[in-house]
Amino acid sequence: MFKNLSPEALGVSGRGSEIIELALSHGFKGLDLGLVEFAEQVSAQGFAKASRLIASARLKLGSFRLPVHWQEDSPQYQADLERLSALAEVARQIGCRRATTVIEPGSERVYHENFEFHRRRLAELGDVLAKHEIRLGVGFLAPLACREDRPYPFVRTAEETLQLLRTTGSSNVALALDTWHWHLGGGTVEQLRALTPDKIVAVWLSDAEPALTADEAELSARRLPGEGGAIDNAAVLTALAQLHYDGPVTPVADKSQLAGRSRDQIVKAAGAAFDQVWKAAGLNQAGRLATVSGR
Repeated sequence: MFKNLSPEALGVSGRGSEIIELALSHGFKGLDLGLVEFAEQVSAQGFAKASRLIASARLKLGSFRLPVHWQEDSPQYQADLERLSALAEVARQIGCRRATTVIEPGSERVYHENFEFHRRRLAELGDVLAKHEIRLGVGFLAPLACREDRPYPFVRTAEETLQLLRTTGSSNVALALDTWHWHLGGGTVEQLRALTPDKIVAVWLSDAEPALTADEAELSARRLPGEGGAIDNAAVLTALAQLHYDGPVTPVADKSQLAGRSRDQIVKAAGAAFDQVWKAAGLNQAGRLATVSGR
């Protein structure tokens, strides 16, 4: 495992050189990739020049957001799917082998029809990415508020998500673990321990207030790990280390929780919160349990 920075997850922005400097200054070992923007730079400048800054920083690459509108029946999906292969090849070349997406918790389709629709789409997307040695991580949104005004409910829990992923029949499609939604969606550490490392693509850490429920939660309530007290992120990290998960782990908080701070202060706070959880989990710098680091 490695400490990964996602500027989007913290509501910060800046030039590539500024984001890399923030990551390095606050102990991050990896960085998420803005794939579409990077691919545009490759097209304009060539791969060698576009990748020079990332290569020189010697940071690992965490994941990229799947650039496909896949949850609707529309011409946009086919257009996105056609360009996905080219974008995925750019990601493969730069060394970013993890894509992520989330399931919308409501739909215009009834549940069983939507389940089958998602099963087919995720398998199709996984097959396209597999050709470029990229795995697809799928997460879910637990709060009822995320359903908005869609008439039919859909996946909002950890168990439903795991069930859907099992039905895709694709070894390339697995879980994107977000501890905030996992907690609100009834997920447990025991469920994580039952997985194998290839079933987890990416991990995000956040915290919540103890009394918060999925039916009441708003995304604005999402706090940095260790700032709420409801989520045992250290236990999650320990379980992941025992599974030998080797991917990115990213601290996340809603930008409203970080209001009034500078960009540097936000990344510093996120890095410090992450380090406390990391230490509490008993992990060494390589992301392994300190007692078994020699294995």
